[in-house]
Amino acid sequence: MYIPFDEMVDTSRVWIYQANRHLSSSDQALIDIRCNAFLQQWAAHGQSLKSSFQVIHDKFLIISVDESFNQASGCSIDASVALIKNLEQELDINFFDRTQVCFLINDEIVEIPMTKIKSQVESGTIQSDTLTFNHLVTDIKSFNTDWKVAAKNSWLKRYFQ
Repeated sequence: MYIPFDEMVDTSRVWIYQANRHLSSSDQALIDIRCNAFLQQWAAHGQSLKSSFQVIHDKFLIISVDESFNQASGCSIDASVALIKNLEQELDINFFDRTQVCFLINDEIVEIPMTKIKSQVESGTIQSDTLTFNHLVTDIKSFNTDWKVAAKNSWLKRYFQ
């Protein structure tokens, strides 16, 4: 069962998918249709899952489930991954490329290959206070407080010591 993202409780579980390109308005319209349809019927062991999604910065697809209502099962999580894979096919996009790291630089999302991070730090493009995205957050509360984080407070801190 779909509910608005801002109504999800703090303990709701989140999954963050980073697109390998900008999501156009038509991409987002298709994502809205597919995610709404999926979440309306998403269930674990026959029990409805209270869930939501949103697209942020035309780049990130966030899916959330309130596990205090009903817990997601392995099969239900697999079904959500299948949804993402179907979106990849329909949109000719990749949501599982982990070789690119996104930063918020001058209010723009900038994607930098992992292999170029050191040189971008050395050139000053990435600074210690440059915001990056922590996709390891697991719930809405940490998503709201710890998803956007200064590079010096992330796994990138080794470049600033």
